[in-house]
Amino acid sequence: MIINERADRHSRVIEAGRRMLTAARTAPKAKGADLIECALVEGDDLKKISDEMIRLHDETGRPVYLRDSANILAADAILVIATRICKMGLNCGHCGFPTCDEKPESAPCAVNCVDVGIAIGSAVATAADCRIDCRVMFSAGMAVQRLDLLEGCSQYYCIPLSASSKNPFFDR
Repeated sequence: MIINERADRHSRVIEAGRRMLTAARTAPKAKGADLIECALVEGDDLKKISDEMIRLHDETGRPVYLRDSANILAADAILVIATRICKMGLNCGHCGFPTCDEKPESAPCAVNCVDVGIAIGSAVATAADCRIDCRVMFSAGMAVQRLDLLEGCSQYYCIPLSASSKNPFFDR
């Protein structure tokens, strides 16, 4: 049997994306509280995310949304990482409020933010191990958050994935 690299590329990106999901899930989390949610998006759903980014551009005038909307269409898949917000009861003050009870619900918990960052780091390290091109995008994360892909979550980030001859997410 002969497996043509070009014909098999998409399936390898999806396999790497699945490994990235595992890496994000097993990343260390504060107090062992697993508040991270993640998903792998491919196919027609990429166009939905790109379209939402164009709407964000039209509403805000920020060029980043328009530029990155094209990058999303160049991806084979997107890994989405977000967190459910939960007061951790540490009263650490990193959110800017002296105690967790004084923190408004609208203010993100700094510890939840760190957990998202650690999960992203584990995921992109796995992409590098698999030699899959990627880039962390807050812009696509904003679009996915508006689409409410992971119900009850916030602090969305997206990692588009590609295995082409040149990384489409840099030198744009």
